Amino acid sequence: MAAPLEVTGSDTEAQPEAVLAGVDGKAIQGRSLGQIAWMRLKRDKVALAGGVIVILLILLAIFGPLLVQSPLDYHQNLIDPTYNRPKTGIWHTGISADHLLGVEPGTGRDLLSRIVHGARISLLVSFLATLLSVVIGTILGITAGYFGGWVDMLISRAMDAFLAFPLLLFAIALVAVISDGSFGLSGNGLRIGVLVVVIGFFNWPYIGRIIRGQTLSLREREFVDAARSMGARNSYILFKEILPNLVAPILVYATLLIPTNILFEAALSFLGVGVIPPTPSWGGMLTLAVPIYSSDPMYMIVPGVAIFITVLAFNLLGDGLRDALDPRAK
Repeated sequence: MAAPLEVTGSDTEAQPEAVLAGVDGKAIQGRSLGQIAWMRLKRDKVALAGGVIVILLILLAIFGPLLVQSPLDYHQNLIDPTYNRPKTGIWHTGISADHLLGVEPGTGRDLLSRIVHGARISLLVSFLATLLSVVIGTILGITAGYFGGWVDMLISRAMDAFLAFPLLLFAIALVAVISDGSFGLSGNGLRIGVLVVVIGFFNWPYIGRIIRGQTLSLREREFVDAARSMGARNSYILFKEILPNLVAPILVYATLLIPTNILFEAALSFLGVGVIPPTPSWGGMLTLAVPIYSSDPMYMIVPGVAIFITVLAFNLLGDGLRDALDPRAK
């Protein structure tokens, strides 16, 4: 029988370079969860299109008012005094090189400038209201899910009460009751503050329920038990162990909540409890367009399309983020 070949330890051990070398000879690199999510999101062309539109809308709201004329400038020379509508353009819209979307019937104010300035109001209110809802909903949801017992019961019943509250009627009544100059604010500053508080404070139960359900699952995980066994305090476990694992659902739901708040702000402005005219808002433009819709439909179509595109873009982006951040997705 032949003697076995002697093999040294260096020959039996795989070299790190050989282990990490890929098929093409390049080193294999690991990917973080963020990189994996970005790769998934890049493959979703619809979500990327929504994200591009959202970025353009934000840039338009920030820098657009610097590029367009004032929304308060009247151009009575463009209005036919007999019919109280623009003299020129398709459907008497007043569309021209100086007014790309036409002018407002009766006043001659530029529609493009009013849409751009209205975007600033709508996005400001929706972003601040969403931030308020996310902060309140996350804190109360994670608290209810982690502690359970009477704490969970108390917060859950508060969620039910807020969900059953007639928010629209409350907003109308609150604007009527609060006098100008309250809380150190006045005019549109006060109106925007009221809209943010009403929309944000009464919408937190939606995200609160989602965070509570996720926390109920996370508190039973091994890393939470390990933190408890090492003597970690509840505050540390909540905000250092559980909260980082809730970033994905918080981000996704916040993206989906923003278009809802945009519609809510437009509805309140449509009912006359939004920003004070002549400051433009998309809902306020729809209100002014109702009496003249039959003769000048363009004045309602322009703000309606602006709201539609904005809400659709945020929803597409939110759906794409949900799929990209889902660890169970292929």
